[in-house]
Amino acid sequence: MASLARVIHDFQSGELSRDEFVAQLDSALRTEQLGSTQLLEMLGTAQRQAPLPEDLYLEVRRRIELLRVSNVAAGGEETGIQTTVEIPSLRSSSAGSVGASSASGTSAGAAAHDPIKGIGDTLNNRFVLEECLGVGGMGTVYKALDLRKLEASDRKPYLAIKVLNVQFRGNPNSLVALQREARKAQVLAHRNIITVYDFDRDGPIVYLTMEYLSGKPLSQLLRTPGYQGMPVRAALPIVRGMCAALAYAHERGFVHCDFKPANVFLTTNAEVKVIDFGIARVFQRPEEESDATVFDPGSLGALTPAYASPEMIEHREPDPRDDIYALGCITYELLTGHHPFDRLSATQARNADFKPQRPPNLDSKQWRALRAALSFDRNTRMPSVTRFIAEFDNEARAEKSGALAKVGLAGLAVVCAAAVGVFALRSGPSRHNEVRNGAANPQTQADQVDRAGGASALVPSTTSPGARAPSTVANESAANGGNSGSNSGASAIATQPPVEQRPVPKPAPKPALTLAAITPVLAQVPCSALSASVQDHALTVRGFVSQRYGAAHLKDTLAAAPGVDTVALDVQPLADDKCDAVRTLAPYWVRNWQTGRAASLHVRPPSGLLTEGDSLVVDLSTPGFDSYVNVDYYQLDGSVVHMVPSPRMKDNQAPPNYSATIGSAGDWIISKPFGSEMVVLLITPVQLFDKPRPESEARADYLRALDTRLTQIGGKYGQEHIVADFAPITTRPRSP
Repeated sequence: MASLARVIHDFQSGELSRDEFVAQLDSALRTEQLGSTQLLEMLGTAQRQAPLPEDLYLEVRRRIELLRVSNVAAGGEETGIQTTVEIPSLRSSSAGSVGASSASGTSAGAAAHDPIKGIGDTLNNRFVLEECLGVGGMGTVYKALDLRKLEASDRKPYLAIKVLNVQFRGNPNSLVALQREARKAQVLAHRNIITVYDFDRDGPIVYLTMEYLSGKPLSQLLRTPGYQGMPVRAALPIVRGMCAALAYAHERGFVHCDFKPANVFLTTNAEVKVIDFGIARVFQRPEEESDATVFDPGSLGALTPAYASPEMIEHREPDPRDDIYALGCITYELLTGHHPFDRLSATQARNADFKPQRPPNLDSKQWRALRAALSFDRNTRMPSVTRFIAEFDNEARAEKSGALAKVGLAGLAVVCAAAVGVFALRSGPSRHNEVRNGAANPQTQADQVDRAGGASALVPSTTSPGARAPSTVANESAANGGNSGSNSGASAIATQPPVEQRPVPKPAPKPALTLAAITPVLAQVPCSALSASVQDHALTVRGFVSQRYGAAHLKDTLAAAPGVDTVALDVQPLADDKCDAVRTLAPYWVRNWQTGRAASLHVRPPSGLLTEGDSLVVDLSTPGFDSYVNVDYYQLDGSVVHMVPSPRMKDNQAPPNYSATIGSAGDWIISKPFGSEMVVLLITPVQLFDKPRPESEARADYLRALDTRLTQIGGKYGQEHIVADFAPITTRPRSP
C-alpha cells in the first residue's frame, strides 16, 4: 500500500488543498502500518518525483518522527537504530543525506517556517486537536478536547477550533479577521447561530474557539446520492431556522456574505445552526460609522460563486439582499435536489437569461416568494428575510388565517349577543303590558308571540334541556286559536328564568411526543434502518427506507403518531436487493446512531458517486473501546467483497477512537455491473469469524453466517458492543 504517496500525489495534482493534505496526513501515516525508516524512504521517493513545499516536507518528516517515538513508547518494534536515508536536498546550499533520527536538523529547518498544527497536536497546552471536521475558506476546523474542562470534570469537554489557514497568517489583516469574527459572536447570540467563544494564538498559530456541534452540514444532505428534494412540510423547519438566523443578523447590521449549504449545520437534536460568519461585513447604516476602511474581510476573497449574488461577484457594497439570494438558492435546492441555475454563477445565469422552473410542490404564493428571492437585481429581489418567510411559510399562514377566522366568529357572536340584549331591554316593558292585556287585544298578543319566537331563535343557549322552545309554544298557540294557549305561551316566555351558561370544556392536552412511542412505529417499517429524535412535538427521522415503501408513505405514517406536529425526514432510498442486508444489520445501525454515531463510515467523494476506474476509498472511525473493524462492499451482482479483514488488510484490530482511510492506494477499483451499491462498517468486540473468509462470496451465504455469529457475540459480550454504519454509493460506467 502507498497511501502516503497517494495523499502526496493528490496534493500535487490539485485534488487536495494544503489544509486537506495536512488533515489527512495522520490517518495516512497510521494506515501504512510501516516503520519510520520505510516511511522516510517513501517520502524521499515521492519528494524526488514531485517535491513538496519545504515547510510541508518538514512537517511530514516531523510527524514520522513523532510516530516512531509513539510506537516505541507503546512497546512497538520500531527502534532508534541510526539508519541513513537518501533524500533530495531542500536548499541549493545543502547536500548529502539526512539521518532518519536527526531530530535536531528537522527542528532547525522547521524553525524557519510557521509550524503546522494537525490531529494530535495541542494548542497552548490546553486544546488537543482530535478530529478534522472540515476545511473552509479561512481555516481548518477541528474537534478539540479542552484539558481544563476535562480536569474540572465538565460534562461537555469538547469544543470546535478553527485554525487559521497558513496563507492567511501571512495576511496582515488575518488576526483582525479573527478578532472581528469573535466580536461579532458577542453580538450574534442566537439559537440558530453557532456560539463563538474567543480567539487566541499559540505563537504564530491563530485560532478561534466555538461550540462543538454534533450532526452534519446541509451540503452533505444535498449531495446524498439519489436526493431529489423533500416535501415543503419537511423542509420548512430548516428554512425557518435559516431565516431566523439571517433575520437576527441583518437586524444587527451584519451580512453573512458567504451563505451556502456548507455553512448551514443540522444538529442531531434537529436544530439548524448557521456557521462561519468569518467574512461577514457590517453594511452601512445611517446611524453608524462603518469600519470597513480599517479592515474589510471581503477582501480575503472567500465567496462561493454558485450562491453569491451578482452584486457580490461584482464587488458592490454588501446588502442583506445578498444573503436572500443565497437563501433562495439553498431553499430551491432543498426542495428539488438541484441548484436553480445548474450551479452557474449568478452573473453567468443572468447573462444566459436563465429562468428557474417552478418546483411542483409549491403553491403560487410560495413560488412568488422564492422567485423574488432568486432575482438577479437587488431592486426586485425579496426585500427582507422576514418578508420571505412570511410569504413562503404556508403553515404559518394557515395558522394565522385560522386564528383570524376564530376571532371573526367570536366577534360575530359578541355582536349577536349585544343585539339580543338591546332588543330584550327595549321590548321588556311593552311585552309585559301586552301579556297582561292580551285577552282584550289579540292582535297585540299575536305580535308579542311572534317577537318572542324571533328572539328565542337568536339565543338558543338560554333554553334549558327538556323545555320547549318559545317558537314551539307560539305555533301551538296559533293552532289553539290564540286564546288561553297564547296567554300561556306568552307567560312562559316572559317568566322564563335565566339559565347559567355552561362552561366550555377545555380541549384535551396533546400527548407528549417520546421516542418510546415512535420506536415501535419505526420498527414496523419494512426494509429500513431509521433513527429518530424528538423536540417538543417535532419529529426528525434519518436513515434508510426502501424505494417500494417510499419516503412519502413513511412521512404519512409518522405524522399520524400520537403527539407529532411536524415531521422532518433525512432518509435515503434503498434498493430492494439490499433489504436482506439491512434486515440483518439495521438494529446495530440504529443503536450506533441513537448513541451519537460512535462509529462512522464515509465514502470519497462525499457524494458517493463513483465512475468506472475510480478507487473505492472510505474513511472510518471506531467507538471508544477496543474493537475489530469489518468493512464489506455489497455489490450489485449479489456478492460481498470483504475489504477488511482481507488478504490485502489482514489486521483489523483497532484501539479506541481510531480513525483510518481504506483503499487510498487503489486496492479496490470500480467496475461493472453499475448501479446502487453499499459499503458497510461493522464493529465487533472480538473477531467476527474464527477463520478468514474468501475475499468475495455470495451475499446470501455471508448474511446467514453473519446473522448467526452476531447473535452469538451479542449474547456473550452484549449487543451494545456491536455497531454498524452504512455508506450507499452509486456507480456508473465511464463516458466514452
